Amino acid sequence: MCAIEALGVAAMLHQDVAITSCDPVEGRPIKFTFTEGTARWEPAEAVVFVGQRAQTGPAATVCCDALNFFAAPSTARAWARQHPKVHGRITSQAEALRIAERIFGPLLVRD
Repeated sequence: MCAIEALGVAAMLHQDVAITSCDPVEGRPIKFTFTEGTARWEPAEAVVFVGQRAQTGPAATVCCDALNFFAAPSTARAWARQHPKVHGRITSQAEALRIAERIFGPLLVRD
């Protein structure tokens, strides 16, 4: 859950991070590390699904469980088919990082 938020921690805290998750379809482990400005994904074909439900309310109910890491695009597509009320798209690793940095990077910056 909240894969984009997890990816945003490095940008928000300006720290190295290690994130572990598992593919919600197959249960395969996924590991993301950000060390000294370099991102590494395992498996190399991992992606992030960025989605939300067509409703209003807090992020916890609208999108948190629709922002997931997947070990491969094929399992992200399978998950999307299983959750037709969730609207979104599969993003590349680079795009997921850009989204996370844009949202969470400036949160703790002092004026």
